[in-house]
Amino acid sequence: MDTRAKHPTNPQHTPVVVQRVFEHRRVWRLTEGAFTSATALIAAHEPTPDVVVGIARGGVPLARMLAAHYGVPVVEFVARHNRSDVLHHPATGHVELPAAPDAALTAHRDAHVLLVDDICGSGATYLAALPWLATHLPRSVVRTAALCRSKAAAFTPDTWVWDTLDWVVFPWNDRAQTTEDLIVPTSPRVRPAGSAGGAVGADRSPALRSDVHLGGES
Repeated sequence: MDTRAKHPTNPQHTPVVVQRVFEHRRVWRLTEGAFTSATALIAAHEPTPDVVVGIARGGVPLARMLAAHYGVPVVEFVARHNRSDVLHHPATGHVELPAAPDAALTAHRDAHVLLVDDICGSGATYLAALPWLATHLPRSVVRTAALCRSKAAAFTPDTWVWDTLDWVVFPWNDRAQTTEDLIVPTSPRVRPAGSAGGAVGADRSPALRSDVHLGGES
C-alpha cells in the first residue's frame, strides 16, 4: 500500500463538531484477552512504523502494546475530547490539543507514525489530531488505527478491528455493568485504498487522508 500522498498537504485545524451515536441495545466489554488478540491483528496488518503515538488516555495501552510488538518507541499525545467514562456520556465535539509538541514528539519530525486510539467514536479526535500533526511534524507520514470504530463516525482509520454502535468498556476504563463481550474476528477491518479518512476545514474540503505525507516538500 502506498503510504505517501502524491501531493503534500498541511491543513489548518478547524473544530469539527460531531456527536456520538448509540443504539442503546447493549454495553460491550473488551476483555484483556480480546485486547491482546486485537492488537496482534492490527500489528500484523499495519506496516512497521518508526514510532507509535497513542492518543491519551484510551489509546495509550494500545500504543504501548503495538510499540512493544514492533520494537519501536511510543509517545503519548494528549487530545482531550470526552470528559467522562460514564456510560453514554455525550461528547462535547471540542478537542483540546497541546499548544506545541513536547520533545518526545518533535524527535520524530521525519518519521513514519502510527497514530492510535482505543475507539473512533465520533471521529472528532482524529479529525483534530491529524492537521495538528501536519503542522508540527513536517515531512512525517501518518497512518491511523483503532480497536473500535462507531459506524456513525465522521472519520475512518486505516485499520480497526470492531464496528460498534454502542458503548464499549475497555480494560482500562472504570468498572461498569456490561451485557456482551466483543468477539475477536479473524482479520481487521481496513479503509479501502484511495478513500478519504475524513475532512478538515469549515467546508470539510479538501479531504485529509490519514496516510498522507505531511507538510514540507515531497
